[in-house]
Amino acid sequence: MILHDLLSYDLLRVIWWGLLGVLLIGFALTDGFDMGVGALIPFVGQTDVERRVAINTVGPVWEGNQVWFILGGGAIFAAWPPLYAVSFSGFYLAMFVVLAAFIVRPVAFKYRSKREDRRWRTAWDWALFASGAVPALLFGVAVGNVIQGVPFHFTDDLQPIYEGAWHTKFIGLLDPFSLLAGVVSLAMLVMHGGAWLTLKAEGGVQARARAIGSVAALVAVAAYALAGVWMAYGIEGYRIAGDYVTDGPSNPLHFEVERTASWLGAYADRPWIAIAPAMGIVGGMLTFLGLRAGREVSTLLFSKLAILGVISSVGLTMFPFIMPSSSDPQSSLTVWNSSSSHLTLFIMLICALIFMPMILAYTAWVYKVLWGKVTAADVTENSHSVY
Repeated sequence: MILHDLLSYDLLRVIWWGLLGVLLIGFALTDGFDMGVGALIPFVGQTDVERRVAINTVGPVWEGNQVWFILGGGAIFAAWPPLYAVSFSGFYLAMFVVLAAFIVRPVAFKYRSKREDRRWRTAWDWALFASGAVPALLFGVAVGNVIQGVPFHFTDDLQPIYEGAWHTKFIGLLDPFSLLAGVVSLAMLVMHGGAWLTLKAEGGVQARARAIGSVAALVAVAAYALAGVWMAYGIEGYRIAGDYVTDGPSNPLHFEVERTASWLGAYADRPWIAIAPAMGIVGGMLTFLGLRAGREVSTLLFSKLAILGVISSVGLTMFPFIMPSSSDPQSSLTVWNSSSSHLTLFIMLICALIFMPMILAYTAWVYKVLWGKVTAADVTENSHSVY
């Protein structure tokens, strides 16, 4: 247990905060282009063969990519139980819509080409569009709500109570700032899907993916910059008041929390975090230039850089807050008051150190084996064995 003693409770909390970010970013980097391609399918393919080409660029990898989503949910459940309880109850209807979309996607993949009927295939193409665009939008909407604070509180016996009737828990999420965050997310993943199709397809599919992806890149950068200005001048932030202990027991009512004029005070306290939004904007612009110039591998890497910057900027700006409460700031969840026990985090870290390299190695091997472009000839010659 020497290692257990060396890794203090507050250090393990920060490590798992970082690992949660890694899992969410990993999901966006991998399954993100799956969602982006799905949202692009009705627009990049003018013929049935072209649409099948787009589908088969992600067909062999989408299942593995979606594992990151499961890992992220599992990490929240095990490492941050109060966060899991509040987020999954408060965002229940939105999460239901996302899961429904993720269920539709494999069904559409499997059934789309089972019949030659044009209307049948077109209907499944639009189902794939919804299964990509809807989650991409709602993930951003959720982030926008978290930035503004979520209306929940804890009772004296730590029972989480989410404000509002069940039907308002979904409609209430769709406020202007959260919708703007949803636009950032959707445009960013469409950009990512365009970069992926540029790498994996050719001909008309590739050309249209470049055109749409470049527009999406500009929209993502502009919406992200606008959201940053809005955060600076229109949204209150949160901070822990007074002295506090970072290695104390997890109790969501453990600290006194107060509102601040803006979240951007974090950049005065930790100027180095400005690298994250810079990566988001620079990566988005480089993706735009790469798509317009017809570059392939570097464009996808720049797209990944943009996603890394955008997502990490949210976590770094809000640290140590994970989910602030708009109705009762005292109930806000932070890195220091909502984690599992010291021993639980330690055991989970050991498991992560064993299994994460295996997952990464297997994922890298799969992409290496499946490297190369999907052509119209591949689809027509193997019509009954591909999507």
